[in-house]
Amino acid sequence: MSHNLSSTQAEPYAKNSPRYRQITWILSFAAVVVFANLHALQPLLPELSRSFALSELQTSWSYAIGTLALGVSLLLYGALSDAFGRRQLLGLTLLGMAAATVAITQVDTYPQLLVWRAVQGFFLGGLPAIAIAYMGEELSKPALLAAVGYYISASSLGGISGRVLAGFCAELGHWQWAFWPMAALSLLLVGMFWRYLPPSQHFVAKPFSLRQALADNWFHLRQPVLLLSFLIGGLNFLVYLNQYTYISFALAQAPYHLSSGYIGLLFLTYLTGTLGSAMSGRVSKKLTAPQGIAAGIAMMMLGTLVTLIPQIWGIVLGFFISAFGFFLTHSLATGFVNQHASRAKASASALYLVFYYVGASSGGFYLHPFWQTAGWSGVVLASLLMYSLTLAMSGYLRRCTQDSVLCR
Repeated sequence: MSHNLSSTQAEPYAKNSPRYRQITWILSFAAVVVFANLHALQPLLPELSRSFALSELQTSWSYAIGTLALGVSLLLYGALSDAFGRRQLLGLTLLGMAAATVAITQVDTYPQLLVWRAVQGFFLGGLPAIAIAYMGEELSKPALLAAVGYYISASSLGGISGRVLAGFCAELGHWQWAFWPMAALSLLLVGMFWRYLPPSQHFVAKPFSLRQALADNWFHLRQPVLLLSFLIGGLNFLVYLNQYTYISFALAQAPYHLSSGYIGLLFLTYLTGTLGSAMSGRVSKKLTAPQGIAAGIAMMMLGTLVTLIPQIWGIVLGFFISAFGFFLTHSLATGFVNQHASRAKASASALYLVFYYVGASSGGFYLHPFWQTAGWSGVVLASLLMYSLTLAMSGYLRRCTQDSVLCR
């Protein structure tokens, strides 16, 4: 009771205050560790295929099941944290993530790996579902804008560093060696989180209502502009993320024969994605969001075509171009959803991420028949077909924003 009284009196932490720095750096470190854990398995897929004698589609499930579990968990964590508190629930999810990562270092069979990746993915969803809400309550507006910028950059850095680190650790020995440093970082994060993240001052509990949560989600799904945005984000990620999976298999085979360490370096192409996210604000001043999304999709189509150049430099260049285009569209679509949700904005943003991660986990089913038929050229064809669909959707989204009667 006294906690609630004090929360009404305390001021949000100002930018550059000691508490602002603690919150920013702990949650940014958490973003690095969480997204490193999520994506570490991707450059290891060719090695897993050899170790367990599995097809590419079977092997890709070890990666996809983590993103799928994360996507599903987002439907729960936001509402639960509204009811039971941000810091406590976030801390428990980080502890669960660390335990699951330690367990992955001990698995002996592929089914065991799938189970623990699903458990890990479920706990990984806590940070993206809760962190921004916590910062929004505890920080002043200028501090929040700066902190969110650091947090998003750290998320991108985590995805890159996790893949690169895992690739080279696997070269030192067994593929499980990649998860030892992940487990150590996860346990370090849990200790730092409970020691240094300030308790919530401004959290006000809201009664958990499953009926209201379902009603909000159903409302969002019936808004054409929001549903189109959800589909564009999910279908773009379905292709973009899984292109990296299949190029990993291509690079592990003739004529390249690259090791997991060098395959991991390909994920440095994500760095132009960070630039694309940063430039989305400037783009939004000159183009409408649907126009900017269309431009980003066109860049992904161009990048995909460039990967047909049968040399390493062509593949790398193509992924650099695609990364810029993808993160530009993702940033613009995220902002568009927030602006056009007329109620329950947090649940609209969460629903976008559900489509986003479910799309990521579904890409193998879509791309695999093309891969089996024509190798990487087939993946390129499948990618262009799906990007053509999302490009058409962005055009329809533009018409919807210009003529509200059209999309009722």
